[in-house]
Amino acid sequence: MRTDIPADRNGSFARAVKSLVVPRPIAWISSRSSAGVDNLAPHLFFTVASSTPTIVQFVSVGEKDSLRNIRQTGEFVVNFASAGLFEQINATGTDYPPDVSEFDAVGLTREPSLTVGVPRVAESPAAIECRLHAEPMPIGDCFLVFGAVTHVAVDEAAVDGRGPLAQALQPIARLGRDEWGELGRIRSVRRVPYREAAPEADLP
Repeated sequence: MRTDIPADRNGSFARAVKSLVVPRPIAWISSRSSAGVDNLAPHLFFTVASSTPTIVQFVSVGEKDSLRNIRQTGEFVVNFASAGLFEQINATGTDYPPDVSEFDAVGLTREPSLTVGVPRVAESPAAIECRLHAEPMPIGDCFLVFGAVTHVAVDEAAVDGRGPLAQALQPIARLGRDEWGELGRIRSVRRVPYREAAPEADLP
C-alpha cells in the first residue's frame, strides 16, 4: 500500500518532494552588495552544472539578498557546509535585513578570496569562488543561478594527492521538514567498464 500525498492549496507538491529528494548539499553563499555589505546565506538546492568549463548552480527561492547582490557584483563564493558549523549555517538562514551582515551577526570571520572581491568564511574548510555565468534563470517562484568557478581552496588537512576528502570535510545536508543529515558510511567502488561487465563484447 502507498499513501497518495495531495498538492497544497497552491497546487504545489514541494513539501513532499523536498522530503524525497534527499540528501541535498548546501550552498553556503557569501556575496557582497553594491553598498559593501557582506551577506551569507544557505541555499538548499545546489549541484554542478558543467565539468568543463566548471560551473556550479544553486537555486534562490524568491528574490533574496544573495540573488540581488550577485546580480549587482557578478561574484559569489560557495563556502563548504561542514558539520562543525551547523549552528552558524542554520543561523545565517535568518531573514536579517539587507544592511546587516550575517558574518557579524553570527560571529564568523571574513577571509579574502583569491579571484573575487567577496570574502570567504575563514572557519569553513573549503571554498569555491565564482563569477556569475549568465543572467539568473527564473523558474516558477525561483531563480537558477550559475557560477563559473574561478578558484577552489581546501584546508590542507582535508585534501590528499587525489583531491578533497569527504570524511575529513564532514559535510552536512538538508533533508525534509526541519531535518538535517551528516555523513554516514562511505563506500568506495570503481565503475565497471562494459568490456568487463559483458566480456563477449570484445569477441570478433
